[in-house]
Amino acid sequence: MLTSIGRFLKKLRVDRGEILKDMAEKAGMIGVTGTNARPSVAPTFGVEPMMGTNPLTVTLPTDEAFPFNFDCATSIVQNGKLEFYARSGKEAPAGLVVTKEGKTLTDPDKILKDMRKGECALLPLGGLGEGTGGYKGYGFTTIVEILSAALAGGPFMKQLSGKDENGNNQMYRLGHFFFVVNPKFFMGLDTFKKTAGDICRGLRNSEKAPDAERIYTAGEKEYLAWCDRKDKGVPVGEAIQKEFINLRNELNLPYHFSFEDK
Repeated sequence: MLTSIGRFLKKLRVDRGEILKDMAEKAGMIGVTGTNARPSVAPTFGVEPMMGTNPLTVTLPTDEAFPFNFDCATSIVQNGKLEFYARSGKEAPAGLVVTKEGKTLTDPDKILKDMRKGECALLPLGGLGEGTGGYKGYGFTTIVEILSAALAGGPFMKQLSGKDENGNNQMYRLGHFFFVVNPKFFMGLDTFKKTAGDICRGLRNSEKAPDAERIYTAGEKEYLAWCDRKDKGVPVGEAIQKEFINLRNELNLPYHFSFEDK
């Protein structure tokens, strides 16, 4: 039972954008939500992991086939991106993390290993220090941390390390917050949706960089991917294919994957 509840809570955190899309946006409302996470991000001018990647999501209804759906971490990258680099055998770009010595790392395997030991931390949006605006991401991360913990009376920062005072594993008691705004109480839903759509279309139709194919707005790539994959299925990268094959072989399962024929 506890395992099932844990899986549900994890899914609740991961699918926060979908919750907004299915509930707030379909009801013609604006949705804002966020969640804190285990400490992995250093504050500006700091090197110690204190706050989580603390994603912030905003969903806005538009008069288009899809809503404006912005969902991202308030750190430069999240752990999943580093795991992607590691699986792909690629180096991570410089400037994503800071070590205890104030340096950066590009080996994703070492980054993941050192992060588990608290030897390095992710940087907030904007990067190291104030020169490139790292204080802005630091501020957004802190806002999400406060709202996720203070409104629910829950734990925060190092209390979300997954360890008790004796170093034993314990459940992550993550916090979430949800705000909903009804456009009907302002200029009306239709007016709001048209204005939101006009802004998105204006951005997409603005002048592109010489080497750019097109300009997107938040939620558009996901919508286009869904239109393509709802019938064709989801592509599986080579690294994940190898993991599937190794797992099958390890368990001696009589199964043949279609991607093995390519």
